[in-house]
Amino acid sequence: MATLEDRPTQPAAASIDLDDRSHYFNRELSWLDFNARVLEEILDRSNPLLERVKFLAIFSSNLDEFFMIRVSGLRRQLQAGALEAPPDGMTPAEQLAAIREKVMPMLDLSTTCWREDLQPKLHEADIRVLSYSDLKRKQRKLLRRHFKREIFPVLTPLAFDPGHPFPHISNLCINLAVEIHEPGHGERFARLKVPNALDRLMRIPSEEKAGGYEHLGLVDPKSNHFVWLDEVVAANLDLLFPGLEIVAAHPFRVTRDADLEIEVDEAADLMTTMQDVVAQRHFGSAIRLEVDARMPERFRSILSRNLQIAPYQVYEQKGHLGLADVAELNRIDRPDLKDAPFLPLTPPGLGGDESIFSVLRERDAVLYHPYDSFGPVVDLIRTAAKDPDVIAIKQTLYRTGPDSPVVQSLRDARERGKQVSALVELKARFDEQNNIVWARALEDAGVHVVYGLVGLKVHCKMCLIVRREAHGIQSYVHLSTGNYNPVTARFYTDVGYLTSDPHLAADVSDLFNSLTGYSRKNRYRKLLVSPHSMRDQLLERIDREIAVHRESGDGYLAFKMNSLVDKACIRKLYEASRAGVEVDLQVRGICCLRPGVPDVSENIRVSSIVGRFLEHSRLFYFRNGGDEELLLGSADLMPRNLGGRVELLFPVQDPGLLRALRDDVLFLHLRDNVRARVLDADGVYRRSSPAPGELAIDAQTLRLAQPGSWHADEVLPG
Repeated sequence: MATLEDRPTQPAAASIDLDDRSHYFNRELSWLDFNARVLEEILDRSNPLLERVKFLAIFSSNLDEFFMIRVSGLRRQLQAGALEAPPDGMTPAEQLAAIREKVMPMLDLSTTCWREDLQPKLHEADIRVLSYSDLKRKQRKLLRRHFKREIFPVLTPLAFDPGHPFPHISNLCINLAVEIHEPGHGERFARLKVPNALDRLMRIPSEEKAGGYEHLGLVDPKSNHFVWLDEVVAANLDLLFPGLEIVAAHPFRVTRDADLEIEVDEAADLMTTMQDVVAQRHFGSAIRLEVDARMPERFRSILSRNLQIAPYQVYEQKGHLGLADVAELNRIDRPDLKDAPFLPLTPPGLGGDESIFSVLRERDAVLYHPYDSFGPVVDLIRTAAKDPDVIAIKQTLYRTGPDSPVVQSLRDARERGKQVSALVELKARFDEQNNIVWARALEDAGVHVVYGLVGLKVHCKMCLIVRREAHGIQSYVHLSTGNYNPVTARFYTDVGYLTSDPHLAADVSDLFNSLTGYSRKNRYRKLLVSPHSMRDQLLERIDREIAVHRESGDGYLAFKMNSLVDKACIRKLYEASRAGVEVDLQVRGICCLRPGVPDVSENIRVSSIVGRFLEHSRLFYFRNGGDEELLLGSADLMPRNLGGRVELLFPVQDPGLLRALRDDVLFLHLRDNVRARVLDADGVYRRSSPAPGELAIDAQTLRLAQPGSWHADEVLPG
């Protein structure tokens, strides 16, 4: 490494305006770049076939959420008039235009890939997604019989004329705009909602098996041949409109504003308020209208006018709408077309009994999911619920998943007489209804439930277990970068930290007190907590690295996160780069920092990994002149995380664990030259590839091949 004297002299600070809009990427367009990287996984023929289909479903679902939340927010800004511009300076109108320009080719590419690549290859593998017109006469006859019995009863055609007002169009549902000719009255228009309670892809029988499953009320539960439900409905419209001529049926789909807003002064009862707000999600304003390319202009006009949709909000597609529904194909039992299964590791000493407490009294432990099993976390809480020496459990719950064993253990603990407190964040987006159900279930068991805080989301992940032991009261803590969700822990990469450190335990206890009571504690012994002090403490650490670099010339920062948006943090990283500090950033999703700009960010490198697992961990490494510091936690560097949520970052204290996480997690992923994409100063992500003679490093594949190797530095005392 060059010495401080060898480095080029930096220009005076006054000569560079770090607030210049050209130094920042737009947040929304950066997110679309992330979804473009997901799209690359659909196109990548080295991925197993059904994994490519899975990525198509993820790409489509991501885009739906983007319109429901981000585009709807821009629309509200546009309607509200002048608001504070983002660091890149784009107005809402400019962003909406740029979004459309970027989304349209991505949609065309995804639908073309489905139609011309994935479908033919699925067909070769005997997984056929057929058009209704491709079916044989005998299959159509059976499907018509099935339609009468299983589908017809749930359909409700709604006319639109002077006597019938325009019907409400549900969010993200497939609909048919039906053109009808009635003798003596001419053209009629009706809307028919395709029931979303039924599978979008209907299994169909082979000709030989036709008629063999009527007693089950099914078509063929073992067939891997499918037809689109909306095409089956369209082919049998004569049963819904007897005596009328069906001229045409055109599919369409509406996306609505689903970004819930809670007025602080109206939220005296947060549970009741959230129930009301969730109910209103179905009635948000229309944000996007998707139509089949063959839909006549007069039908588009009827829909646009009644939905109050502008022309730029209409998205025409050649092919089936709502391709997120192809996720249904991943239920097929074809391991030859999927990623090879793997068995997560359970590290030694972290089994499901009271011995885990004796292990944690002696040393800290780390779990790196999904390579390490989430079972020890579930077992820890289950063991604590049953252990007669445990007197209290406190836990935050953000997204817990269905049939949560964690929630059940908390209920069991309360039924066994323990003090149990749970902060259930009711405002967890799209999990609001699930969390309302869990909160009520916990309350019914006698658990003290807090519903989050008005005006702030509680996003931190922590569990505190208080145990009576021979030497007195002992506390045990689990902190994590991810949720207490055994389902997502199988495909999200997250780090969980287990410790009995008294200072961390005291901090967690104080933080729980601030969430359940009226504490106004802003600074903690070892935790960094938002919204009060986390941003300032991170900026202080970057300043520390700049100062160390001026002394020793070896300043280095390495951050891994989901998103980098916060202007103050980006600006400080620019200052570090200008001072000569080397900076490696791995940002899975949104990155508003522009790397590689001369005299601004030429010492900053940015990469992103999109692969089999969703990179979800947050790690912040400071070399600090050899006195290394590594922080983990729930927070990304975004204004909402640092100023609008309760988040925490915690230090890795054990030197062996710090080295393991540094080298075998953080640095390994920074060295990835197979799955990583590198961000250039021009805003383009370019896929990495090994140089001639260089070792190929696919970080996720290496971790799967050596699941326990990174635990090698963990040494049991004695």
